[in-house]
Order: sequence, then C-alpha cells, then structure tokens
Amino acid sequence: MLEHYTKHKLFVPEYANVDYDSASDIIIYWAEKRNSFGVSALAVHGLMESVKNESLKRIINKIDLIVPDGQPVRWALNSFYKLGMKDRVYGPELTLRVLEKANEKGLRVYLFGSTGDTLDKFQSFIERRFPSVVICGVHQDRFREATDEEDKEDIRKINDSRAHIVLVGRGCPRQEFWVANHKGKVNAAMMAVGAAFDFHAGTLKQAPSWMQKNGLEWFFRLLMEPKRLAKRYFVTNTQFIFTFLKYKLLFKFYDKS
Repeated sequence: MLEHYTKHKLFVPEYANVDYDSASDIIIYWAEKRNSFGVSALAVHGLMESVKNESLKRIINKIDLIVPDGQPVRWALNSFYKLGMKDRVYGPELTLRVLEKANEKGLRVYLFGSTGDTLDKFQSFIERRFPSVVICGVHQDRFREATDEEDKEDIRKINDSRAHIVLVGRGCPRQEFWVANHKGKVNAAMMAVGAAFDFHAGTLKQAPSWMQKNGLEWFFRLLMEPKRLAKRYFVTNTQFIFTFLKYKLLFKFYDKS
C-alpha cells in the first residue's frame, strides 16, 4: 500500500526507504486526496541541522516522508541498515518526477517561497514542460517569519486555491519548519525542495551528473557560491563525518527502531 513504507532513523530524522518512483507515487497518492502531507528532501546540511537545532529536532519527524537527498545520507543509511539503496532521492529530480505525474492527472500546484524573479522563471518552466499542471497560486518569500495573521491568510489562500501540491522553496531549515508546522493546516502535499526552484528556473547551475553520483555536488556548489557556502560545507560536512563515526564505531548497539 502506498500509505505504508519503512522508515529508518539516522541520528535524528527518520528517513523513508524509497526511490524516485515510490516516493513520487506516495506524494501523488496523498496529493489527490488533498490530505495534509509533509515531504522533505533532506541532505547532509538538513540532517546536521536537525542534530544541532533543538527546535528542529523536536519537529522534524512530524514530516511524513523524509527522503535521502544526498549521497552521503544514502551511504550512511546503507551502512547502518544494509538497505541496498541504489541512489539518493534528490529534491530537484523528485520535483520533476512529481510534476510529471501531476501533469498526467491535471493536478493543481502552488509555489511557496523564493524570490519573484525565480518564481516567474520556475512557473514558466513548469508551464512549458508540464502544460496540464495548473499553477493555482504563487507566494513570494518574505524572508522573515510570518505574523500570526499573515500565516492564517497564507493558509487560507492555499486552501482556497484547492492546491493538491505545495512546492516549498524557503531554504533549509526554514522550509522544514514551515512544512512541519503546517501539517493539519494546509490541505495538500507540501514538499520542501529548496534549490529545485533555482535549478529549474535556471538561476543556479546544477553539478554535472558524475559529480552528483559520486557525492561531489557540495564541491560544485561551493565553487559556484564560495562566500555563502564555505562555512556550511566545511563545518557541516566535518560534523557529519564525526557524528557518523560516533554512531558507527562507539555505539555498536545503535538503536535502529
């Protein structure tokens, strides 16, 4: 059944053992029902944020479907649980797979987050490539948290639009907070997919496929945005390695429940 899939805890988040096909099928299943359903494509950065950030740690697993966005996350899950995952479930690619299936069914999609320029280009991309998808609303990021009144209005607009899917591009971990905190409020499948907006809008270059497959996308993005990403990658990647080794080498009886 599409509503059932196994989850495996990695440090804090409970990752789903899914591939692109099963993940996109699950999302479309709940989207068609217009059930409140949360999705996050969580790479190393988001994983380590959930370890360090107590607020995120408390709510991250309210998100129904957390997929292993990064190759190191996949490697770690395979190492702990012998899952045999053959590939990660990369947020931008998952977005395309979901839009492809939404296109077949004529579903309604709401874009939430990012800048006006990126939203315009991303919307044009969707309309060209997936002409049967209905863009039923667009919300530019405020780049701050909404007031209670603004949030209520945001929820009203999304629900009134009858969106089946809300693509959320607010950056990690802001988008994970948003999705987790809007479970039961937004009647749609909410997907925290971050850089998918910029990649598909053409405002940010993607790493070559060989770099992605070998876990080197972080290096490519570092070359593209050194000032913004240097601290994130050097600090976060180091923390990930040490945390992995702590669980792997020091805690032989790591709780796999």
